[in-house]
Amino acid sequence: MYKPAQDEAVTPLHDLSAVDLIAGFRAKQFSPSEVLEDVLAHIAVWEPQLKALYAFDPDGARQTAKISTARWHKGEPIGPLDGVPVTIKENIATKGVPVPLGAATTRLVPSPVDAPPAARLREAGAVIFSKTTMPDYGMLSSGLSSFHPLTRNPWDLSKNPGGSSSGAGAAAAAGYGPLHLGTDIGGSVRLPACWCGLVALKPSLGRIPIDPPYVGRVAGPMTRSVDDAALMMSVLSKPDRRDGMSLPPHDINWKALDLPPVKRRIGLMLDPGVGQPLEQPVREVALKAARAFEAAGAEIIEVGGVLTREMLDGLDAFWRARSWDDLSRLAPEDRSKALPYIYQWAEGGAKLSGVDVVRGFNATMAIRTAAAKLFADVDYVISPVSPVVKFAAELASPINDPAKPFEHICYTVPWNMAENPALAINGGYDRTGFPIGVQIVGRRFDDIGVLRMAKAFEAMRGAQRPWPVPPAK
Repeated sequence: MYKPAQDEAVTPLHDLSAVDLIAGFRAKQFSPSEVLEDVLAHIAVWEPQLKALYAFDPDGARQTAKISTARWHKGEPIGPLDGVPVTIKENIATKGVPVPLGAATTRLVPSPVDAPPAARLREAGAVIFSKTTMPDYGMLSSGLSSFHPLTRNPWDLSKNPGGSSSGAGAAAAAGYGPLHLGTDIGGSVRLPACWCGLVALKPSLGRIPIDPPYVGRVAGPMTRSVDDAALMMSVLSKPDRRDGMSLPPHDINWKALDLPPVKRRIGLMLDPGVGQPLEQPVREVALKAARAFEAAGAEIIEVGGVLTREMLDGLDAFWRARSWDDLSRLAPEDRSKALPYIYQWAEGGAKLSGVDVVRGFNATMAIRTAAAKLFADVDYVISPVSPVVKFAAELASPINDPAKPFEHICYTVPWNMAENPALAINGGYDRTGFPIGVQIVGRRFDDIGVLRMAKAFEAMRGAQRPWPVPPAK
């Protein structure tokens, strides 16, 4: 632990933000090697319960931190994240590490190169010490996987951390360092952020180059603070020509978060139009967030959802067919290794006609059209992230029914298809102290505006509860 100022509480190094770590390195209060050792010691206590990590490489990280420490000693950091511990979701390729996609069906072949987000983090000097777990093919909002051990939520080990960035969510909440990188195609950074008390930004499609790119698929930061998410965005949003869907480079000042958005006409979306009923504690947290913005001068109007039953079922059909295409290419003995829930769900894709699948894919454009109409009248939308407060760690989803797989993502998935930036941030807690998230959505490409709204909310919501600590032995 570093020595704080007299009026400052002692904070373990593993709990410091990335912003504070960089300031501490610059002031020579501590070194990247000291920070890493504190993180590793903390992980040793937590990880037997959480199972959040894959391809954990403490020795490689120590060597990277040692080199970073030497640079800081000379006052010559190579980038804005030099020496900061980082984890990366296992489906984002890192050179030399296999990418199992959370599935026992996958052949383990080391990746020849870093994917764009991993390359940007490494170039910025980050100390990448581990990958993090995910469920099969990223198609569950759960820590359940046929390849990885079951990942649990540090706020309550009997509960699910969410997914598909399950390990990243658990690691961030448990204090495995400040910066964690996930991916999101229907809520996969925002849902674990909701259930783990974090900040997670699903950026506009193409804002962070990614490989392989796909409809609605993005990488995004998962952190404990808005400032740290913005710091990651300043690195991750740099261009990479491997992503043919990436946006042109933009000169965005990611540090300028204290500037309030010029317009604040905010839509409050309590009913997404379809899906699971909204639980009362979640409703109360979303309403409280809206009232905080209203008290600060915003105009709040209630808006309807952009999703319909037909749209959600269309996405289900499209994704089933896509997943069955992947599984059907495998030998029967390999295919049988898939998580039974995923196998049963994907197998339904074999029965769909080509017209069924095309209609399903067309739901993406229908969602995009509905979202554009909504944002013609509002600047931002506030909503819940998940309709439910929590669910059991062993379940594949809150309903746990492969016939109804996406009833819980109706607040999150529209913004993947519509390409809007959407951020999850902790808004409060249930009566047991379990975190409940709030979602802030902006117009396409207004990523910095969403971060500014989140920064404003971070100040409005008041003090947060202490982060979870490892259970006593």
